[in-house]
Amino acid sequence: MSRTSGRLAVAALLLGLVTLLTGCAGGLTVAGAPAAELAGADALARSVPAEISIPRIEATSSLVELGLNPDETVEVPPVDQPMQAGWYGLGVTPGEQGSAVILGHVDGGGQAGIFHRLKDVQAGDEVLVRRDDGRTAVFTVSRTQQVPKAEFPTEAVYGPSDGPELRVITCGGSFDADRRSYRDNVIVYATLTSVR
Repeated sequence: MSRTSGRLAVAALLLGLVTLLTGCAGGLTVAGAPAAELAGADALARSVPAEISIPRIEATSSLVELGLNPDETVEVPPVDQPMQAGWYGLGVTPGEQGSAVILGHVDGGGQAGIFHRLKDVQAGDEVLVRRDDGRTAVFTVSRTQQVPKAEFPTEAVYGPSDGPELRVITCGGSFDADRRSYRDNVIVYATLTSVR
């Protein structure tokens, strides 16, 4: 399977991801400028991401590679390690052409998670991803969105993009005690704007 067709196949699996993400807080609507209004930087070659940092919310985490579960849903970082973020390794790496995806919990095991304050991120904020090639990809947030998991915007998250993009995802909204999961997802959309 080609990398492009693999990414498209993964888009169909995203609903499994959003069902698995647990431990979130919420209260956010779509906000910010369309990504097209940001001046993007040129795409980088593939390089494994090592760390994410979002200064606005004082969140920094190493990144573990995530793949697929046996049932072909997307893996998430371990709930018992809520401060650990992960990147979807079957897609592009942050800085490559396309939409890279980083996932993390809002809480777990009664503790705040790495993306506990993701809902506070605003258009214009930076998301920094340090890569194994020694470079740091600097993404500028274009918008944030909170959506019910049943209405997850698969195409907007995993679909084609005009340049190097990043999506950062966690949970949001109210907690469904029966499913032991939150009802919404918070998504941050960002565009590569510089490299350090």
